[in-house]
This record gives sequence, C-alpha cells and structure tokens, in this order.
Amino acid sequence: MKFALIPLVAALLVGQAFAQNGPDSQYRLGPDSFAHDGVPKGQIRGPFVIPSRAYPGTQHTYWVYVPAQYDPKISTALMVFQDGQAFKQEDGGLRAQNVMDNLIYRREIPVMIGVFINPGRRPDQTEASPQAGWGDGFTNRGTEYNTLDDKYARVVTEELLPALEKDYNISKDPEQRGIGGASSGAIAAFTVAWQRPNAFHKVLSIVGSFTNIRGGDAYPDIISKSRKKPLRVFLCDGRNDLRGIRNGVYDPRWDWFLQNVRMQHALSSKGYDLNYTWGMNNHGTAFGGQILPDMMRWLWRDSPVSTDPNDRTERAFRSASGG
Repeated sequence: MKFALIPLVAALLVGQAFAQNGPDSQYRLGPDSFAHDGVPKGQIRGPFVIPSRAYPGTQHTYWVYVPAQYDPKISTALMVFQDGQAFKQEDGGLRAQNVMDNLIYRREIPVMIGVFINPGRRPDQTEASPQAGWGDGFTNRGTEYNTLDDKYARVVTEELLPALEKDYNISKDPEQRGIGGASSGAIAAFTVAWQRPNAFHKVLSIVGSFTNIRGGDAYPDIISKSRKKPLRVFLCDGRNDLRGIRNGVYDPRWDWFLQNVRMQHALSSKGYDLNYTWGMNNHGTAFGGQILPDMMRWLWRDSPVSTDPNDRTERAFRSASGG
C-alpha cells in the first residue's frame, strides 16, 4: 500500500504546483474589493422578480445596490451587471458592491445605483447562484446572452428599467448609464448598448464571449460596417482563455482571446472610446475581478469635478446621505 500511494502523492503535488503557478495564480483581489471600516456601506435590496414579455414564460430575478450616499431628490447614475448572483457574491471573485462602496466614497466614480440581474428562467427552473452555477443548461442564459437580436435589450430597457424607475431617481442620460458582465454576460452587455445606445453608453466586458456560440464572432465585422455609436468600452481577456480547440481541431470562431482582440481592432479602427488589457488568465473572473475597480474608474472618469480650492465638499470623502 505504501508504494501504491506514491503516484497519488506525486499527482497531488503536481496538481498543487499547477494551481499555484497556473495562468490565474497571479491574480488576487486588491483593497478596493474588500469592505473597510469607515466607508459607508450601501444596501443590497431584493431579490425582486419581473415577468418577461420579451421571453414569454420566463422571469428575471434582480437585486438593487443602493449606495449610502443615494439621495432620492438627485438624479443618479446606473450600473447594471449581468449574472448578478456572481457579481454580488460576498466571497466571490468580483464583489462589485464593495468596489462601488469604496470608489463612491472616494469620489472616484459618481454616486450610482447598481443592479445585479440574473439570466431569465421559467418558474420551474433553478435560479442561477454560487451553489447552482451561472445558469448554463438550466436557465435561459445561453439564448438571452449570446443571441445578437434585441430581445435581451428589451428585457433591460423595457422591463427592468421601468421597474427601477418606480422606486429610484435614475438618470435618463445614457452617459450616466453603464452595463457590464463576464463571459456570455459581457457580450449580452455589449448587445444591449449596441441595440440601445440611447439608453446605455458605457460597457464593461470581462472575458467576453464574442465567439460563435450564437454568431457573436460576427461583431467585429458588424462594427466595421456600421456607423459609429456613442459607446465607451473596456475589454479585458487573457491569453489562456478558451482557445478554440474543438474535437482536436482549431476553430478560430471559438477562440475567445482571438475574438476579443478582433473586437479591440474593430472598435479601435472606428475610433471608439476604448480601453483594453490582456492578461494571462483562463476563462473566468480572476483577472477581471482584480482590475474591476480600475475598469470602473476608467468608464466613469468624466464625472463632473470642482477645481475650486475652497470647495471643501469636493475635497472631502462622500459621507452617507442624510435623506
């Protein structure tokens, strides 16, 4: 038995070494992704459920992040995250609510309502969650997020936004609205902004699935042939994302990294307000989670500022609203 255990121990050690030195091993959440004493903490309200007219028979669950500085008398910016359960997971790889708490407090992004929306599902289907998964195969995620029509844009603009506007004073200015996601949630975010540039101007994409799941690899050509739209986009991906080997054969239409680089080229060539960065990461949120604070800072970098040296409000942290 002693000798039989040697190969098993060796295999475990090799596995540990790969995990420690693999493509995702260098990516860790920074201080902006953790809660800190003295920083006013926003509330996450929900879950709420809205029935879908765009996808009859399905419904969407969402949660609303309300920053401590929110004042209902003031029109407020909006950021919508697809795969909401993953972006708001308290011990997950993104922790967007902590990022917003910290950056709003330091005036690095404007006060904003955050929305975490899950992919649609039938009432008899399991909700996407950290325990159940992101929803592929048991929700409507694949169809909603990867199809290049306007149905999911209708979910966000015609079903979600009206529900939000009943309870919150959300800016109608598309410059004050951002939308983001990871993987299929990222291409979904881009599609919403592409289909509804009158509603969203800012797009955050982590390991976006601009591949041939449902024809998403067509976007670079579509962008090149279309009139430029007023969008600001931040792309991030990694050299070790899924690289298009299917059944032992390379298919560039299924190469996540290649297709993200093609998106970068197409958007750059058309003169879009674009930022992008390529890491070493696998398909997942390791790299995107680490740089999420920087992505948010860049997307929202043009918030109004006062340069008056006597403006003590501008030079102070944002305290919680008294309203």
